Amino acid sequence: MTDLPLDANGCPSGLAPPSGSDASDPAAFVRKVGKQSRLSLTVRGAKCGGCLSRIEGAVTALPGVESARLNLSNGKLDIAWSGTLEPRRISEAVSRLGYGVAPLDTSTDDDAHKKEEQSLLLAMGVAGFATANIMLLSVSVWGGHGEMGEATRQGLHALSGVIALPTLIYSGRPFFKSAWNVLKKKRTNMDVPISLALILAFSVSVAETIRGGEHAYFDAACMLLFFLLIGRFLDARVRRRAWSAARDLAALASRTVTRISADGTPQSIRSEEVKPGDRILLAPGERAVVDMVIEGGESEVDESLVTGESLPRWTGAGMKLMAGSINLSQPLTGRATAAAADSLLSEISQMLTAGEQKRSTYRQIADKAVSLYVPVVHSTALLTFLGWWLVGGSGLREAILIAVSTLIITCPCALALAAPVVQVVAAGRLFKGGAYLKSGDALERIAACDHIIFDKTGTLTLGTPRLVSTQISTELLAEAAQLARASRHPLSRALTAAAGPGPLAKDVKERPGLGLEGEVNGIACRLGSAEWTGAKATGHTGATLFFARGQERPVELRFEDDIQANAAGTLAKLRAMGMTMEIVSGDRAEAVAEVSRSLGIDQWTASASPQDKVARLEALQAEGRKVLMIGDGLNDAGALALAHASAAPGGALDVSQSASDTVYSGGLSPLPGLVKTARAAKAVMLQNFGFAAVYNVVAVPIAILGHATPLVAAIAMSGSSIIVCLNALRLTLNTEKQA
Repeated sequence: MTDLPLDANGCPSGLAPPSGSDASDPAAFVRKVGKQSRLSLTVRGAKCGGCLSRIEGAVTALPGVESARLNLSNGKLDIAWSGTLEPRRISEAVSRLGYGVAPLDTSTDDDAHKKEEQSLLLAMGVAGFATANIMLLSVSVWGGHGEMGEATRQGLHALSGVIALPTLIYSGRPFFKSAWNVLKKKRTNMDVPISLALILAFSVSVAETIRGGEHAYFDAACMLLFFLLIGRFLDARVRRRAWSAARDLAALASRTVTRISADGTPQSIRSEEVKPGDRILLAPGERAVVDMVIEGGESEVDESLVTGESLPRWTGAGMKLMAGSINLSQPLTGRATAAAADSLLSEISQMLTAGEQKRSTYRQIADKAVSLYVPVVHSTALLTFLGWWLVGGSGLREAILIAVSTLIITCPCALALAAPVVQVVAAGRLFKGGAYLKSGDALERIAACDHIIFDKTGTLTLGTPRLVSTQISTELLAEAAQLARASRHPLSRALTAAAGPGPLAKDVKERPGLGLEGEVNGIACRLGSAEWTGAKATGHTGATLFFARGQERPVELRFEDDIQANAAGTLAKLRAMGMTMEIVSGDRAEAVAEVSRSLGIDQWTASASPQDKVARLEALQAEGRKVLMIGDGLNDAGALALAHASAAPGGALDVSQSASDTVYSGGLSPLPGLVKTARAAKAVMLQNFGFAAVYNVVAVPIAILGHATPLVAAIAMSGSSIIVCLNALRLTLNTEKQA
């Protein structure tokens, strides 16, 4: 997107639709939900709050439109309307504002984001290569000052110009096109002074080279361009990461469904076509993509994505099955209770969208800073030029040089690098410590957090049951394992792992929700629930199985989900840093209570749905708390997106990893380092912003008074950038000492 024209706010506009799509008539992509029509479009070029307001306002103004919501992170515009509105009018309304629009195509969007990153990375590489080479030539000029002949010096300047010209043309496109398009609409943005500084520095350097002057500023122009492209590239990468969560969840929900027609014939349809009341057939191994009530069949279902509960649940007639659950063993039929767009997966997708939208606050703050900074820079440079030329009695050349010096010395290079360079250094430090930082602005949010919400399964615990029984003999364990090898149930797999390899029982049959039965060494045996085996349930808080061998008394097999080995020490470090914490889990109350007691966490909530987790977050936010959410399942994705900051373990579901700010590995041990590094990074960012402000207060008067040539201004500007970078590197030293 860096090669595309921008709108009045510096946002790309006039974009062509993705290849293979029909932006002019999106009618084929309209979904019917009851009496309401819905459409999802991809909008390219919207990046700021002003873009969002204009687009949503223009679409909402159309007759019949009930809602229009744009997500700045992924460019997805969701529209719902009633009546006879033609979908073409929606795309035309967005196009008239200068934005590209096309029916939603996640694969094409992903390609566009990747191309933007690749384009910026290539431009940054070209600028960096040119800067290094021109600096070598500049060092030769400086080193030979007073001894080098005029012809040699002029030749080196000319060679520097030959390198700088194509570099500015190619690598400067993101800034030049942005500046040109906002100026055409009589507005400004941060790219305007940057572009002016680049063009004037190059132009003055060419003039000085032609007239045989001692100084040229090609190196300053290329160095400035290189540093600024670093920040632009990091911003593009963060935006691509931000929208991937909703894309992954859409891929999870975009599946076909087997609907049973009135005459009993099964037919495969898109999930979007399911209506409440439709009869659905769910085959073994298939994931439900709509909420339903079971009418026929009995089976075990894996609801780990929905509730976080690691153990399968038996389900039968009259029981509810949420979208995202997997049918494990037997066919099920049920009635859809909601359309796909109103299912649990859709609700979680809306939570993700809301969470990503909330994070655009930082971009709005940056927009406000730009609106104040740009007019001051322009006015200062213009008044300096007019003052020296008309009032100070200087010639046109001298007045231009002083104005250029002012423009260069006030160029926001240090300001632009104040946060990105800290983010890069902190990300590298965290990566070494086992945490991958996905969002640069997450450092500020993590640093502000004072409360942690943990999911239980897969976060505080390993998420894998382990046999802990000590009363069963080796012989009975081996016989029970012969039945367990016929099942994929997590407890059966844990039992098989404890017993090791061995034979399979004869004539094994699995009874959904009850257990297994078969012949072991000529004796009829059962493995399953207390009811199934004729045993009495015990008070064990963890999962249990009972093994009944013939008429013998059933033997209890106990399983536990082990707590992470480093959990207690990690939580102690977090408490020492002033963090409070609680557990909010979808698991059974007994299991959650046991983990809470083991880790000394007083506050906990069990059997929490995705909506319950979000509600708890909102309640804490209403109290003024800044919450760090840590979870690994689909049921955590909405909370991960809506939390002030979030983290997911490396084994988490892809959607949860995408929705989080950080992915960590190696148990919970990286978390204290994550919080400590984030707090240190925030302090360094504030120091950098403070230095950038002081630098301008000191340097600008020097340039205005004519005491700084463009070369001195370029060195000062570059020096301020170097100081900002060195201060960021100090972050690594500080965190290493604290580790």
